[in-house]
Amino acid sequence: MTAAVATPLIASDLDRTLIYSAGALGLTVPDAEAPRLLCVEVYERRPLSYMTETAARLLTGLARQSVFVPTTTRTREQYQRVRLPGPPPRYAVCANGGHLLVDGRPDPDWHARVRRRLAGCAPLAEVREHLHRAAGAGTGDWVLKERVADDLFAYLVVDRDRLPGAWVKELAAWAGERGWTVSLQGRKIYAVPGPLTKSAAVAEIARRTGATPTYAAGDSLLDADLLLAADHGWRPGHGELADTGWSAGHITALAERGVAAGERIVREMHQVTTAAGRQEATRGDP
Repeated sequence: MTAAVATPLIASDLDRTLIYSAGALGLTVPDAEAPRLLCVEVYERRPLSYMTETAARLLTGLARQSVFVPTTTRTREQYQRVRLPGPPPRYAVCANGGHLLVDGRPDPDWHARVRRRLAGCAPLAEVREHLHRAAGAGTGDWVLKERVADDLFAYLVVDRDRLPGAWVKELAAWAGERGWTVSLQGRKIYAVPGPLTKSAAVAEIARRTGATPTYAAGDSLLDADLLLAADHGWRPGHGELADTGWSAGHITALAERGVAAGERIVREMHQVTTAAGRQEATRGDP
């Protein structure tokens, strides 16, 4: 008798892990050798995010042999602009775990549970006020935008060249005392409540689906909890985690940067899930 095939859960961050803006592609080869790209996001009638065509092909196969979960800090609206190749994901995690989408619709019970966990942190209004005041005290016109994401956390879009050197570190110290986490990702500085995590939402999806093992990928501090909770994970050679040398024993720290890292992540996820499926399918009862 053939054993039942285990279905792995694949949880991947999107921006600068799986998909890349034109400015984040990180292409270093001559133009004639550059990989063919697939646009996966259009915003205001302009192409915004890409992955290689090879990564797109591999992701299509990966999504059919796993529970594939896009796991992002994007708001629901921002996530819904992304058109990944392959079958539409049944589950997605948005707002850094604040929303769990099921067939594209937010799960209200999950969101209520998240709200209860945030009660022990400083309120969003206090953090926003501090961000505004601290940014105003900086030198130079370096804050381009201030935003609130789904009424859960705040972020700034900044000019990195003008960002005061110690500003993020000082903000992180202030926020940490109030139960919040600070993350610098490209041109964005996020302030996120500590209990608002991707790993908690992914664990809930694993519980509902029974999918195992869990594989994960991400590039920023806000992905660290997701990577640590996975059975195996990948981080690219760029981004906040790479810049600080962050890693763990079960994490593959890639040398590749930019869209090449995204392709390798999908390739290796595809390889491990395919191999695991073959082993389970051929394993018989004693």
